[in-house]
Formats: sequence, C-alpha cells, structure tokens
Amino acid sequence: MNRRNYLKTFSLGTILPAIGMARPFNGGVLDFFGNIERVSFESNWHNWHDMKWVGPEYWGNRMQDWIIEDGKAVCKVSSVNRNLNLLTIQKSDNKDNFEVSVSIDVLNDNIKGNSDAYVGFSIGVKGKFDDYRSASVFGKGTDIGVTGNGKLKIGKELYDTGLSVIPNSFGLNFKARYKDGAYELAVILVDGNGENVTNRKVNVSMEAVTGNFSLIAHAPSKKVVHEKIAAFSEWKISSSGLNHKEDQLYGPICFAQYTLHANKLKLTAQLTPFEEVPNHKVSLQLYKKGKWQTIETRENTNSGRAINFVIKEWEETEDVPYRLLAELPLKNEMHHYFYDGTIAKEPLDEEEIKAGVFSCNFHYGFPDQDVCDNVSYLDPDIILFLGDQFYEGTGGYGVQFEGEFDELCIEYLRKWLLFGWSYRELFRHKPCAIIPDDHDVYHGNVWGECGEAADTSEGYGASAQDSGGYKMSPEWLNMIQFTQTSHLPDPYDPTPVKRGIGVYYTHWKYAGLSFAILEDRKFKSAPMHVLPKEADIWNGWIRNENFDIKKHRDLDAELLGKRQEDFLESWVEDWKGDIQMKVVLSQTNFATVATLPKEAKTDEVVPKINIPNRGEYVLGDDFTADMDSNGWPANKRDKAVEIIRKGFAFHIAGDQHLGSFIKYGVEEHGDGSYVFAGPALNNIWPRRFWPPVENASQHTLQNPAYIGDHIDGFGNKMTVLGVGNPFQTHHEPAVLHDRATGFGLVTFNKSTREITTECWPRYTDIKKDRSQQYNGWPFGITQEDNYTKKEEFLLPTFNIDTINEVPVVKLYKDKELVYAIRPKSTSFQLKTFNEGNHEVVLLFENSSKESSYSFEAKKINQEIVKV
Repeated sequence: MNRRNYLKTFSLGTILPAIGMARPFNGGVLDFFGNIERVSFESNWHNWHDMKWVGPEYWGNRMQDWIIEDGKAVCKVSSVNRNLNLLTIQKSDNKDNFEVSVSIDVLNDNIKGNSDAYVGFSIGVKGKFDDYRSASVFGKGTDIGVTGNGKLKIGKELYDTGLSVIPNSFGLNFKARYKDGAYELAVILVDGNGENVTNRKVNVSMEAVTGNFSLIAHAPSKKVVHEKIAAFSEWKISSSGLNHKEDQLYGPICFAQYTLHANKLKLTAQLTPFEEVPNHKVSLQLYKKGKWQTIETRENTNSGRAINFVIKEWEETEDVPYRLLAELPLKNEMHHYFYDGTIAKEPLDEEEIKAGVFSCNFHYGFPDQDVCDNVSYLDPDIILFLGDQFYEGTGGYGVQFEGEFDELCIEYLRKWLLFGWSYRELFRHKPCAIIPDDHDVYHGNVWGECGEAADTSEGYGASAQDSGGYKMSPEWLNMIQFTQTSHLPDPYDPTPVKRGIGVYYTHWKYAGLSFAILEDRKFKSAPMHVLPKEADIWNGWIRNENFDIKKHRDLDAELLGKRQEDFLESWVEDWKGDIQMKVVLSQTNFATVATLPKEAKTDEVVPKINIPNRGEYVLGDDFTADMDSNGWPANKRDKAVEIIRKGFAFHIAGDQHLGSFIKYGVEEHGDGSYVFAGPALNNIWPRRFWPPVENASQHTLQNPAYIGDHIDGFGNKMTVLGVGNPFQTHHEPAVLHDRATGFGLVTFNKSTREITTECWPRYTDIKKDRSQQYNGWPFGITQEDNYTKKEEFLLPTFNIDTINEVPVVKLYKDKELVYAIRPKSTSFQLKTFNEGNHEVVLLFENSSKESSYSFEAKKINQEIVKV
C-alpha cells in the first residue's frame, strides 16, 4: 500500500473520530464518514483565557490586531479595514435563509461622530479565488454596521437611525430571507438595554450573500493607531443551509516540517500565540504497534511560537504516522487539537529521488492550491523551499519594522502562517528543507556582514540595506531562523556571528544524496564598503555608467565567508554513509542571469517592463551588475564554484524570479557545475534574460538565440542552456501567470548518476499534459558533467573484483584535492585535468579499508588496475 492511500485509510479510521470527540468548539463536526453536517454557530470567546490570538476558527487581519480580553474578541487598534474572518462556516449558493447577530462594545471615543468609521460584520465575503482562505485574507463582502455618527451601514448605503453618535454598546441582528431569486435583508439595531433602535430592509442578489462571514472594525486612519476600537461577543450564525467544515480550522497547530539525517529526526511544530492558556501542553506522538505513543511533551514558550522536537536514534524502516497534540484547558472544558502527518521511510533503496523546488512566494495566487495539486501529482520525495517564503507586503497591510518585540513577532507570524496555509500539504508527509532569504527578514537586498547592524537612521529602505548588516534586531532574526530552520540538521559550526545571531549552514544526508545547505547572505560584504565611492552605489547597483565593475574582480570582499568555504571544502570530501551524489542548496546562484534595458541604472524598472509575446526576442537589453546576486564579488564567486565542482555537485537555487539552467565557468566556459534556479511561485519582480546577441533575428522557440556561452555583468563565465522568460500567457490573472511563475522538479537517478531538471509554468495542468514545460526543459545531465574541461587526461581503469563495494575515490595532485566521487560501479576510469603525477585514494566504508596509488596522467592510457 502506498503512503498516500495508507494515510487516508488510517486517518478515517483513527484520527477523525479523535478530533470529533475532542469537539474543539461549539457546533457540529465531520461525521465518521467525512460528511458535512448543517449546523449553527456561536462564538466561544467567553470560555477562553485572555490571549494574543482569537482561536482556531478565525483568521484576523492583521493577526496582531485581534486578541481575546474579558471573554470577548477585541480589535486593539483603530485603523483601516481590520477584520476577523470565520473559517469554518460559509454560505453556499443554496436558497436557504440564515440569521446573524453580534454584540459590540465601542472602546474608542475618538470614532464617535466620525462618519467614516464603522463597526459590525460582513456577509458574502469572497476573495480572488474560490477558496475560503482567499476570502479570509483578501475578501470583500457586504458590510453591515453602525458608523461613528450613528448611521446604519448596509453595503455602500447609509440609513438614519435617529442617533447622532454610535452607542457605547449595541447589538446587530440580521435576517436574510430568500424570495424570487434574491434575498431580503432585515437589519435591526438593538441598544444596550435590548430595545430596538431601528430596523431596515433591503434587497440584494444571491451572489451578495454567498461566501464567508467576518467581523469588521474600520477607522479611516491608514496609520496604525494603538487604541482599542471595539469588542465583539455573542456572535451567532444560524441556518439549516450553512456549510460547517471543521477541517478548515487553522491552529493552534498550523503545520510542521522535518528532516531526517544520520538517524536523527528533527521536527518543528508551528503554533499560534496561545501561550497564555494556563497549563497547556503540546506533544509529539508516533503511531507504533497499533497505538499512539507520546514521545515528548513541551510548552509553547518560543517567541516564534514554534517547538523543535528531536529524536536522536531514529531507526524506523517504514512510514511512521505522527501527530502533534495541543491540549488547551479552557475555563470550563479541555480542548484537544491534532495535526497529523508522516515521517516517510527514507527511500535508500529507491533508484530515483525526486526533489520539488520552490522559492519567491508573494500572495498573487494565494492560497496556491494549483501548485499543491500539480506537485502532489508529481509526488516528490523531498521538498525544497529556497527563500522568500513570503514578502514584506504578503497578506496586505504593509510591514511593521518598529514596535514592541512580541508584536513584531506576531506580525512576522501572520506572513509565515500564510506560507504554511498554502503549502503545508507539500511537506506534511515529506522531509523538507527551508532556508530564509532577504525578504524573509524584511530586506529587499541584504549584505549580512557577519551579523552587523544596518544603519536605519534614514529609514528602512535602500540606504539601510546599502549600509550592510540587518535592519531588524538579533532577537527577531533568531526567532525567524528558529521557525524556518530549526528542523534542519544541526549546523556544521553553530558558533553565532556578530551580536549573537545564529547560523544554520549544514550538511543534510538523505536517501543517498548529500546536500550542502548554504547561507548566501549572512557573511557577504556590502558593496558600499568595498567599492570606490565613485561607483555611486544605490541598493547594490552602480549608478555611475563610467565605472567598470569588471576591473574590480579581486576585491577584498566576502561572498560565503571563510567559515562556509571551509565547510564546503570538508563537505566535498565527506561521502560517508553510502552517499551517491552531492547537491548544493542556496538562496541564489553563482552568476547573474539577467538583463535590463541599456538605459536602466537600477532594477527599479523591472515590475513595469513590457512583457513580450511568446517567441519574440527583446532587443536593447544588456547584462546587469546586480550585487545582490552571487555573481559578486567575482573572485569569491569563482572560489565557491571551484570548491563545489570538486564534489561533482549539482546546484539548486532560488531568488532569481527567473527559471534558468546554466553551467558555471571559471578558467573556461563550462568547467564548473550545472545549476538550476527555479522560477518564482508568485513573482513581484519579473526578471528576464535577453542578452545582446548577433543572431537575434534567427531566434525561435525551438532554437533560442540566448542559448550559449556568455559573460555576465561581473565578468563571470556562464553557459546558458535554458531560461523561462516572462511572456504573455493569456491566462488570468495576468499578474500571476505572465510573470514567469512556476516550480521545478529535479530527479536524481542513483544508479545511472543522471540528473533531470523539469520546470513548469503555474498554468499547466500536469495531470493532463506533462510536456508543457518552460522552453527547453527538461534538461538531463550526468553527475560527472558537473566537472568537465576541454582538456582532460586519463588515469588507469580500476576493476574492484575482491570486495562487493563501490569505494569513495579521492584524486589528489600535489597533495591538493582535485575531486572526490563515488563511481557508479566497481569498474571505473578516472580523469584529471593536468598531466603529471597524481595520487588516488580508495576508501571502503564497509571494511574500513583505504588504498592509495600513484599514477602518471596521460592523454591515452589503457592500463588496468585490479584492486
């Protein structure tokens, strides 16, 4: 039985009844067979303790603006369009009648008399996509409330109530009755004594009432005014025709991600801010020997509301279901909440290992169900999120750089939870590597300078970024890193950088693959500190058109930093544990695969550049010199490429917003590794690659003119094989599909040592047509293609006929490692790149034996060595 079917059978038989019995809140649940019961709803805040979260039935915009206080849901700021969305009940397009009521206390006297302020609720809330999550974050509906000057607001219309100011306390009662293809809405305003103040009836279309329900607290100030505006209680919704789906709860356990490395399991559970519930517990449980076994129980104390569970001796050889249990003792009852998943059997015996590749996720396609559907069909073994899991503006409402520390943590948490809400099904049952990039830490670009503090005296924009270091505090940065990376294998060297900021670069061994996980930004030098002032740096761009950056290749500047260079030198030689192939994971690639119109001095023009028709070659572009890319500093870029090719390592990266498949060059074109940079999931910065070439007039989709050897803006050699440029797809929404969005898949065949890279646009339905990839894909290479030169020399052929084991082979010249590799069979011929004497070392893991040989490299050598 495959893993997916097994889990489905297991969940229906065991997990759902447990959830049903736990009954997380008032109302019905899914029955034993998963059918939806028609139920009523009543808020339960009076049974909760005061806390900085309003419960799993709700999504608050913004999250940090909604709290529970004195048994009520309180909006603690007075600003534009604060709303609290009910997740578990929606009004479908049936013709059933329904009722809504809520009690409201006005807490801010400053809104009294203000005709532009109002509080109440909204019905028929819908988002861009037909999904309750889209509606909960971006939805708009028919607002029903009372304005600051006492008017009754229904949609865009205002009605007199006889009041000149909004009451301190009041109730809104609402009934919707279907009649002749439309709905009659009857709204009653009730004062604090229960007396009707006014009632009003209006007619609306069925469409206007179909969708989500939400509470609204609106003040016209776009600035965040830290004054409580209103408290809501006794929110009731009833009808025989409401859809109640308890599986749409979000929290208190939102998602989890894990890795398995060298028999050590690390799993991070992402929670919500319920830490103020007294005596709560969060447990990791495994389903073994026919029952759930509790492995460890912890409390929700981390500022990122995450718990990292570690099992040091993981010896399971089959899929193991896990679940996370949150026990929340409320005032009158105990609530239990579960999140379930699978620790997958490590596929050591599988010939092919597939890795899904994702990065750069804004909210244009939220909740991104199309991505999950397509990727689930591909069924990768490993999930890789390589940076920019969200952007500063994700979810709307901008970004908050200043304020009380815990409020900043919850501001981050809202964006991070949106990421998990979209993609948690991809890594619920699969191991997952996640590494943060610049936008994850609220930077457009970041040059970390070993943890220095950025200069924010002039604000948080380009000037702060150019100053080097990080804009946010070390405590906040460590919180971010804990939520996104604490499930990764332990850091290679955990020594913090400056100001106590932690590190996470590490070695991950899984399924016969060896991943080096890098931190591209943390050690990198800021251009402003190492380039002459005449360069005129702005946000990492050189605005002086007469300054030639290619003449400054040998700068005293850092890219990965010595610590990570030392790590990579160690990693390329470490093949212990039956490692077959090596892979580098990083936020961005070691080249600058991008062009801009020649007159552009920075990339500010990117979001506004015209997107061409498919097949058109754009003229007038030139190579860019964006120092946010890993093409700079060029000398340290070369060093990084020189190291990773020693392990014949394939490189996978994100960040570029542009899918590309290239081969690095150092001394000559093509003498380095291949690298696949995946496309953006949601693209706010649609980069492109239209280099000036002589054969542009012969460009076709089948024979792109940009293919071939190039020198990037910093003088780095690169051979371009494929680019997923933006083009007009004629799919809606255009802002999502015309910006070269999508995802990748890399398949590693451990038997043949072949690596296949696939790259899909988002609009493709892979179930129907797997061939509609970006132009040029799929690309296939072999492991040994990751280190080639035009001039190669041969060493003897080795035949190992006494031990049934393929050894690790290390080749040295003048005591310096040329490369290390595990060949695909016990018969192999080695190559090298220089004539002369070489030392070959064979390492046999099973027998702990080592053999060493010296040979003279020749262009033709048929000598056979038996070992």
